[in-house]
Order: sequence, then structure tokens, then C-alpha cells
Amino acid sequence: MSPGIGTAASDHDPRSSSTRGWALHQAAAEVLPGGVNSATRYVGHPYAFAGGDGAYVVDLDGNRYLDYHAAFGAILLGHNSPVVDDPVRAAIGTADLFGLGVTELEVELATRVTEVIPSAEMMIATMSGSEATAQAVRLARAATGRQLLVKFQGGFHGWHDAVARNVISRPELAYGRDPLSAGILDSALESTLIAEFNDLDSVRALFEQYPERIAAVIMEPIPHNVGALVPTQEFVDGLRALTREHGSLLIFDEVITGFRHALGGYQEVCGVQPDLTTFGKGMANGYPIGGLAGPRSLMERFDGQKGDVLLAGTFNGYAIGATAAIATINHLQAHPDFYTRTHALGDRMRSGLASIVAELGLEATVAGFGGVFSLYFAAGPIRGYRDLMRNDDQAYAAFHRRMTDKGFLMIPMSLKRNHVSGSHTEQDIDRTLEAARDVLTAMKADGTAR
Repeated sequence: MSPGIGTAASDHDPRSSSTRGWALHQAAAEVLPGGVNSATRYVGHPYAFAGGDGAYVVDLDGNRYLDYHAAFGAILLGHNSPVVDDPVRAAIGTADLFGLGVTELEVELATRVTEVIPSAEMMIATMSGSEATAQAVRLARAATGRQLLVKFQGGFHGWHDAVARNVISRPELAYGRDPLSAGILDSALESTLIAEFNDLDSVRALFEQYPERIAAVIMEPIPHNVGALVPTQEFVDGLRALTREHGSLLIFDEVITGFRHALGGYQEVCGVQPDLTTFGKGMANGYPIGGLAGPRSLMERFDGQKGDVLLAGTFNGYAIGATAAIATINHLQAHPDFYTRTHALGDRMRSGLASIVAELGLEATVAGFGGVFSLYFAAGPIRGYRDLMRNDDQAYAAFHRRMTDKGFLMIPMSLKRNHVSGSHTEQDIDRTLEAARDVLTAMKADGTAR
């Protein structure tokens, strides 16, 4: 039987250099740069994982954690959900990979997606969200004949050059030149303009400065890569009107918000239909797949017989990912109470954290939407990235680290969010709030938070 929350299965401190997790990390560092396959995966202990079940994960040393990290949001129903894994097992040994033509699974997936996403008439499958946003940007430029792209400070849309700038920027770099990586061409950086979220005037100013040159505005409807900046209705309505007025496309990057907040994504919630929608992560409950959807008039540009935009990818629409996505979407269609329940649990967490913050008199703001919650160590209101520059990054990281030490796995990095999955319970939320009260009380006492 697995140990309880925060209970070690061995006598070792999980941070000790004598643990199996540390040993595996050391071995990994010999063959993987930094010991991980994605830069944000290394945050210290726990260093390595062995398995997951429902709302819980277990590290290599047997320590069990209640998981709010959820693989950056890819886990929607819960770890190793039989709802998804059983159909995947059944698919193995039948359709695999052909490299020609199409399969029934690909058609079924596209049918499901176009049924549930309001703005979708056609879709393409990719292997990741980054590939989906890369395709969206290319399509937007082809459709408009323009080069420039507008993104918002704090928004993350993948690793490719067109969007790899100005995410979690230091105050002196915010809104200026802040590439995420070396090796990006100057022309790529200069072709992407930076605006402020929830500030329509900042977008309007860019359209005035670069008339008839902006191909698209790309946005996370809720910028979950910096926690949870919830848009005003006036802002999303205004973006829709502004892009139409100037002949530009509006791209909703719903790689995180899609399928998590509503079956039709955040566009279903706000009632605004973008021109293009990208999605991924939770749509297959942890299996790699992503996609791009939009109206037929745009998506047919990918038609290899008569279109002019390249669509290529050996594994696009592969059987296992398509099966997992179909199973996830089918489950969500059959159980609309999933959203009622996860939203209620999210509300329970947010209201509980807000009460604790108020009781302790901390300078902090609780944010979130649906099953996503975040705690900023800054006074509200928090509407855009300028407000986030007041955040006490050290206090934020300390809170998440101490919660993880207690057995509640969160993302111990500044300005990140946490996720409630379909496997969490009210009891899980209440135990988390008890731990949060202890952690925040201690942080106030030792001066880590004020």
C-alpha cells in the first residue's frame, strides 16, 4: 500500500544525495543536458518519478504526492485513467503507422473536434502544442500576406522562433527585447510585437504604428503560463473587433485552456470565436497530440493538392494519440458534470486560499478560473503583466517548494499555475488548504512572506 500524503516510503530525505531519485538524476545528467528532456522539468527534488494513479504521483523513492502540477496541465482526468488507457491498449496491435492515406481514427478525431470547438470547421493534427502554434502563425502569414505578429507579454506559445520571446521577463526586460533562447534570428524577434494583456489600447497602438502589416494577434485566452490572468469581456470582444477592422487574424492558443475549462475551450465560455484555435495537452490526458482548427476557407490552405501552406509530419494523427484524444473527448461529452465538479473544486480551493491570506494579513492575491488556481504574492488587482511585476518571486517559489515538501506537488517556479483534475476530491482540497495554512503561517512568521 502506498504511503499517505507527504509520507516517505523510506528513511531518506528526498533531497538527500543517497536517494534513488538523486542517483537517477546524476545518471541522467551524463546523457541528457541538465538531466532532463525539457528545461522546466528540473526544479530540484523530487528528481525522478516512478508512477501515477488518479490524483497522485509517486517518486522513485516511494514518496507519494497529491499532484497539482499535472504535467503542466496535460493530465485532465487523472493519471493512468482507465477511460483513456483501456482504449489505447485495445488500439495497440491494430492500426499503427502507415505514412500513406488516412485512418478511421483520424477522421473520427477531426469530427469530434469540429463538433465541440465553436470556431472549428476543419482541423489538422500535430504532435505538440508548439507545432500547432507554428502552423497557425505560418497559416496566418500566408492568408494575409503580412509578416508581423502580436503576442502579449507573459504569453507562452511554444519553443519556435516566431513566439519565443517575452514570457516571464524581468522588469527591466519586460515589453522590450527578451528572447527565450540563444540562436534566434534578429528578424524573427523583430517580427513579433509585444502588447499588454487586458489593455486594448496597447494593441490598438501597434495597429496604428504598423498599418496593414500585422498578420495576426495570438493570445492565450487566459495566460496560464504566468498563472491566471483572466480577460475582461470587453478585452476579448475588443480584440475580435480590432483584428477584423484591420484585416488580421485572431488566434486563440487554447493548448492549456482547451478542453480544461469547457469542452469547447475558453471561446465557448467567453462567446468569442477566433479565426484559428490551437489545442493540445489535456485533450488526450497525457498522450502526446496537438492540433489546429479553423474555418474551411483557411484550413484548406493546407490541402496538399490545391493549397499553398505545407502540412507535414510523419506522426501527425498517429493511432495512439488519436485514440487517447477521442476517448478523452467522448468521456467529456458523456459527462458534462466533469466541468461543474472541477470548477466547484477550483472555487473551493481559491476561496479557501483567499480566506487564509485575509486571516494572516498577507500581501497576496488568489487568482484562477475553473479548475486552475494560483497564488500571487502581490496586492491586487492583477489584470496584466505590469501587475505581476509586483510579485514577490522568492515568496512564491518558497510557498510551492514547502507545499511540495509536505506532499502536495506544485510547480515551484515563479508565476505558475496549479491544476485540479477529474480525480481530485473535496477531501483533497481541504487537506491541501490545511497544509497551505501551516505553510503560509510559517512563512509569515519567518519573514518569507509579508
